[in-house]
Amino acid sequence: MVQSPTMTDNKTSEMATHEVEDTQAVRAELLHSLRGVAALEVAQRLEPIDGRSKRMLQLYGICGVMFLAASTLGYDASLMGTMLDFPAFQSQFNASILGAKAGLITAMFSIGSVSALPFIGPMGDLWGRRVGICTACVFVILGTIIQATAKGLPQYLAGRFFLGFGSGIGGSAPAYVVEIAHPAYRGILGGLFNCFYYVGYFMAAIVLRGCVHYASSTSWLLPTCLQALLPTILLICCPFFPESPRWLFAHGRAEECHAVLTRYHGNDNPNSIYVQLQIREFAEELNAEGGADKNMWDYRPLFKSRAALYRVLLCATAIPMFAQWTGQGTVSYFLPAVLSTSGITTTESVLDINIGIAVVSGVAAILGGSLLDRFGRRKLLISCCACLTLAWVGMIVCTYEYTITGGIASAHASVFFIFLVAVVFSFAYTPLQQLYAVECLDYEQRAKGIAFVTMMISAASLVNLFASPIALEKIGWKTYGIWIATCGLQGIFYYFFMVETRGRTLEEMNYVFQQKNPVKASLVRKEQIDEAVAMTSETKVEA
Repeated sequence: MVQSPTMTDNKTSEMATHEVEDTQAVRAELLHSLRGVAALEVAQRLEPIDGRSKRMLQLYGICGVMFLAASTLGYDASLMGTMLDFPAFQSQFNASILGAKAGLITAMFSIGSVSALPFIGPMGDLWGRRVGICTACVFVILGTIIQATAKGLPQYLAGRFFLGFGSGIGGSAPAYVVEIAHPAYRGILGGLFNCFYYVGYFMAAIVLRGCVHYASSTSWLLPTCLQALLPTILLICCPFFPESPRWLFAHGRAEECHAVLTRYHGNDNPNSIYVQLQIREFAEELNAEGGADKNMWDYRPLFKSRAALYRVLLCATAIPMFAQWTGQGTVSYFLPAVLSTSGITTTESVLDINIGIAVVSGVAAILGGSLLDRFGRRKLLISCCACLTLAWVGMIVCTYEYTITGGIASAHASVFFIFLVAVVFSFAYTPLQQLYAVECLDYEQRAKGIAFVTMMISAASLVNLFASPIALEKIGWKTYGIWIATCGLQGIFYYFFMVETRGRTLEEMNYVFQQKNPVKASLVRKEQIDEAVAMTSETKVEA
């Protein structure tokens, strides 16, 4: 019997319908049974990501503009690191590259950042991540104007304070990037955030090199005015970006959250498996009623349990705070003083070396950020501390030899070790300073936790920035012995306390931190973690 075309078409339609129903059934079963990385890996097989689609390109653009928040910090470090060596600046503010006054000028930035603490978390939690970022830009621009119009040191210090205040409030930017990024690219984009520190660093280094030949106040005024460029771009663009989907969901705006996820993570497909997975994760993990998140001054989520304390103090806070005590901050902010211990004192030579450091550090940071998911956070930082310790040993030997013999070879070798310190630090610490803190904190802790972390970073930086020029003035090359000790001790601390976050979702990290030994739990195979998390989730559902 010959089938008619109509019968054939009907059978084909029925088969297609059954295939669609089967696919939907498979997806539904996966959404119910899988958690964490296992669910994400299956999602990538069922729904391959087009990294060059229109929506993904838009998402890259949004994150790229947000990276300018990190570039603003890099610009300031490079600017103050070498502008103190300019004769016109020294004459205007009666400053030098060494001593307490140099420390006060640089440290005022950290004082402003610490002062922003009461406003960072509450602002990001109550009014959204974008409000915090825009407010930060306004303060940085205001600080730049105050600095550029300064006639004396008090007004200039006031400008430095407002710059630091703005940088403190800007702690919402890394949280925004991690929360808006596609889950498959969250680690890479989060790691690249702080790498853009060197975009600002390089920009300032080039501007300073071009202004060194001006004998008038133009030599320091032009670089200072350009400090407002990057935050102005960010301020103009930020209102046009979507709000963090996690923030929207936690504040009862689930429809808007779903729309943002559909647009940027689902490629305009509301039934995308990535959208469904994240909505489920939000529903399970976020406090839908807001809880402490809506209480502007409630910091209890940071310290309410042993797991919370471990997250905040031993992981999220320790790494970015310890980064200030590796010696790299001294190189960034007091490069002329560091080079003077090797006999390099000409402004042109200092600026040329500064440009070189900016280039190699930026390349190392991007390379390190792109390889974080391959090597893992823990191994990378422990290896980094070992290499930094050896680099500072080489530095102290070379500068001691130069002090005794005055040999040119020793001076050149010390420059090599300065570059080595910058490269090693940038490869590991630069991408991890912001990313690791965000990965360790759950949503309820994130905004206020970043506020606390920012305060601790600023406090550690304040000690470093104020004490380093005094130490270099009083004990010279012996200062590097401090960094040998701190880098070695940091490596030991990371070995015993640092939790590995590579390849873990928020849900999995909750399980890890609840264990008796979080470090050991984070190092077990992910299949075992997935199974334990799934069992925990099923227990919650049954309850």
